[in-house]
Amino acid sequence: MIVLLALLPIIATPAAAQSPELMAAYRQYKMLSEQGRYAEAELFAREALKLGATEFGPDHPNYAILLNNMAVIHDGLRRYAAAEPLYKRALEIREKALGPEHELVGKTLARLAGLYFDQGRYTDAKPLLERSLAIQGSSLGPDHPKLAPLLHKLATLYQRQGDDEEGAPLMERALAIREKALGPRHRDVGESLINLAKLHARQGRYDEAERLGKRALAIVKEVYGLDHPLVAIALNNIAEIYRQQGRLAEAEPLYERSLAIDEKALGANHPSVATTLNNLAALYYSQGRYSNAEPLYERSIAIVEVAFGPDHASLAETLGNLGLLHKSQGRFGVAERLYDRSLAIAEKAYGPNH
Repeated sequence: MIVLLALLPIIATPAAAQSPELMAAYRQYKMLSEQGRYAEAELFAREALKLGATEFGPDHPNYAILLNNMAVIHDGLRRYAAAEPLYKRALEIREKALGPEHELVGKTLARLAGLYFDQGRYTDAKPLLERSLAIQGSSLGPDHPKLAPLLHKLATLYQRQGDDEEGAPLMERALAIREKALGPRHRDVGESLINLAKLHARQGRYDEAERLGKRALAIVKEVYGLDHPLVAIALNNIAEIYRQQGRLAEAEPLYERSLAIDEKALGANHPSVATTLNNLAALYYSQGRYSNAEPLYERSIAIVEVAFGPDHASLAETLGNLGLLHKSQGRFGVAERLYDRSLAIAEKAYGPNH
């Protein structure tokens, strides 16, 4: 008798036998998805889901695993509308079968919250993240490294809603957890430092932000080499710190290096590229180089629209920036249309009183 117990120890029951065909499809999905090869993994996720519906029934926790796997594929391919009902159904099954405080319920809540977060649906994501953090903190313990990504995401959500005071202690707790569990030069510590440096910059604590940002850069270079996307993020963050202080000549080459790394590693149309294009355009605007800034803003907007749709929260800032550029050149009609669209997106994403 083959059971999913061999692969997913918390779920299966001895009576839940699986066919060799189901196990083969599951293993292929798992291997390909862990490599980020979602398009190839989709066929096997679909086959496993089809077989699982018959072998387990639609209310079994093992079937929830297969629903979750299919949702992960859609999520990874940015098919958010297809992923959402699968995550919700998996959550419903797990809450009923395992109880509302089970660790797997917490993990599914985190997945669904991440889906909302990626769409800029922050008000939908927040209560799910908070509940997931409470559940997983209770089941794993308050200092478990698996809590750190949840703390980061919740802190980032607070920041995007304009609440840095709520976000800061979460970021600091995540860093402390990782340093204690993993050591001071682990790659995950570098990621925490990147996020905390960005938070300090938002608060105007530039000296501390620069110190943390440079420490993060040193760690990710050591771990990943010079051409990794995390290196690009670290460079971009330091450049932002410099730009916000008016140190434009120091910021520009860092933005350019960050952009080159991301375009090479991720492709010219990746959302990370859009972020750096927006920031570099803002630098050009500060220098009065409007003809250099305008095409970068437009390219950034186009990338995000294709990746996330025309109403994603991150568009609000870039649309507003482009509106300011047109306003500065006396193109008031164009600026007004951009401001109107930016306002509509921001009100939808953050609420009318943000």
